[in-house]
Amino acid sequence: MSLSADQQRRSFESEALPHLDVVYRVALRLAGDPARADDLTQDTLLKAFRAWDRFTPGTNARAWLLTILRHTFINDYRRPQNRARTIDIDAIESFSLFDRVQDVDPEGRFFDRIVDQTVLSAIDDLPEEFREALVLSDVEGLPYAEIAEIVQAPIGTVKSRIFRARKALQHRLYDYAVEMGYIKRRAE
Repeated sequence: MSLSADQQRRSFESEALPHLDVVYRVALRLAGDPARADDLTQDTLLKAFRAWDRFTPGTNARAWLLTILRHTFINDYRRPQNRARTIDIDAIESFSLFDRVQDVDPEGRFFDRIVDQTVLSAIDDLPEEFREALVLSDVEGLPYAEIAEIVQAPIGTVKSRIFRARKALQHRLYDYAVEMGYIKRRAE
């Protein structure tokens, strides 16, 4: 049975709009600036509303919206001049900040305590595929399976991207973490 326009609007408002903050936060990390994130969020919600008849009520609206967001970003917003600079992930593979904190936290909750503009800038500089997985995992708290669904990649790939993104951040933020007193400088 097809929904009336009013029923569709109410359904969209009740299921999709509660995830507006998550959509915007992920858009901000992907797009890199608030104005582009606003546009990306608006475009995502417009596309979602237009396709709302294809959404199955009661299923995971957040994942559905983030998938639309990702596709919109890839198709409409990603530009070569806006890509973050690349970093050599393999060159920092052996470096680990987590080994230097007293309560090692492999699930990323460590960053919950120290996320500020410096950390967000470091996240923004990650290669896109790593940044996207890390934001969905460590900033938004999504489980690996949901991230895999959103980015359309195997769970193992998602785990690898998150691991490598964390390693890159650990390498880049080591001096900052020492300066802020989060960790002690390692003996040289």
